[in-house]
Amino acid sequence: MEILIDSSVLIAAERGAFDLGSFLDQHAEDGFAISAVTASEMLHGVHRANPEHRPRREAFVEHLLSRIPVVAFDLVAARIHARVWADLACKGAGLGAHDLLIAATALATGATVATRDLRSFSNVPGLSTMAL
Repeated sequence: MEILIDSSVLIAAERGAFDLGSFLDQHAEDGFAISAVTASEMLHGVHRANPEHRPRREAFVEHLLSRIPVVAFDLVAARIHARVWADLACKGAGLGAHDLLIAATALATGATVATRDLRSFSNVPGLSTMAL
């Protein structure tokens, strides 16, 4: 089983509130990755950081990107995304655009989403989540 790590986990690790290294070591056999959307979210944080914090944040993100594989959003994920988006919209259930892309990527690859924000992913049928 592959684990798709959500940005909420990575942000907690950057802030010292989560031991990402231990988590990655414990789940090395399971395999882990981040979605391209999560990579974008983390890089966005680098660009928005004030000049005082930017070098530290950039070093953290670049280290992540060198160690954790990135899963692209492809046509399979796009088809799943469209279906889930339509289903949730018909039910009046909301999910942030980025979280919906991450969920579709996880569903397309059969991955479990590791997150500190279960509420955001709880409305997605068939999505496996792991609370951290």
